Amino acid sequence: MTFSVAVAGASGYAGGEILRILADHPGFEVRTVTAHQNAGQPLVAHQPHLRSLRHLTLSDTSVDNLAGHDVVFLALPHGKSGEIASQMPEGTLVVDCGADHRLESPESWAAFYGGEYFGAWTYGVPELPIGDGKQRDQLVGTKRIAAPGCNASAVSLALAPGIAAGLIEEEDIVAVLAVGPSGAGKNLKTMYLASEVLGSASPYAVGGTHRHIPEIQQNLRKAGAAHPTVSFTPMLVPMSRGVLATSTARLKPGVTAEQVQDAWETAYAGEPFVQVLPAGSVPRTADVLGANTALIGLAVDAEAGRLVTVLALDNLYKGTAGAAIQSANIALGLEETAGLNVNGVAP
Repeated sequence: MTFSVAVAGASGYAGGEILRILADHPGFEVRTVTAHQNAGQPLVAHQPHLRSLRHLTLSDTSVDNLAGHDVVFLALPHGKSGEIASQMPEGTLVVDCGADHRLESPESWAAFYGGEYFGAWTYGVPELPIGDGKQRDQLVGTKRIAAPGCNASAVSLALAPGIAAGLIEEEDIVAVLAVGPSGAGKNLKTMYLASEVLGSASPYAVGGTHRHIPEIQQNLRKAGAAHPTVSFTPMLVPMSRGVLATSTARLKPGVTAEQVQDAWETAYAGEPFVQVLPAGSVPRTADVLGANTALIGLAVDAEAGRLVTVLALDNLYKGTAGAAIQSANIALGLEETAGLNVNGVAP
């Protein structure tokens, strides 16, 4: 069976990555692509690398143009997905790659985003440990999926096994991330210009203001934490895509490096896309470029009494589009790995 697909926000980075994956997906057929300012223009005018989809023209992002498809992916700015989604037919699988449906707390939404709160959908990180299972179980048969924030899924996947296994403290978690500017979309802002990014590293959203913080806390609570505290600092670095998340937490007394390695390997055993590296190894962003893969390296800083995790993922692939399509596969009863690449691009 082939499912018909529409992609809203198809001229942006996230929309383009969704289309790049869907172009070779055996179970999906892209029939409609939409945009706002770029409506009426050929898709390849904005996504020239998508040669197999060069026959498509961007139409206006409206409910009328999106309805009538089996699956709709929304790659829209926050505040825009909710407006569209609220009018979509209940039987359509809608996957929001924006932020509008990630947070379960209206208070957190008001504090970090503001504007109308549209409610929480099924969270799209299948491998995330929750209780005695995985988030994957919640995705089966759902019709509404909230794809994750790339930074949030990186930190959550890196630390959730330690919370679930009772090996790390939930307070005093610190995460510092090197991120590529494509995570911010095609925004014409000074800080994203090549002359500002090249040869420089720039922290932003410093001091607990980043919008992914409540999402991380929400995920860690699902893994078993009661009141996790997270100090989160992203750093813009000169690479077009990628996230390298270094997340640390205090170890509980007596926990050994061997216990840590075993807990993470057990948590992600059999997972095709989240892989734990051998002890003593850490990943690079280059290792996951163009793949739906998250690689995790672990170390114990015995002197400081802290666990150090290093996780690498491609923010546009595993961090956004790949997670969305992987979750859609599960919801529709397809093979979870269908259309998704585990091998990166090198050099």
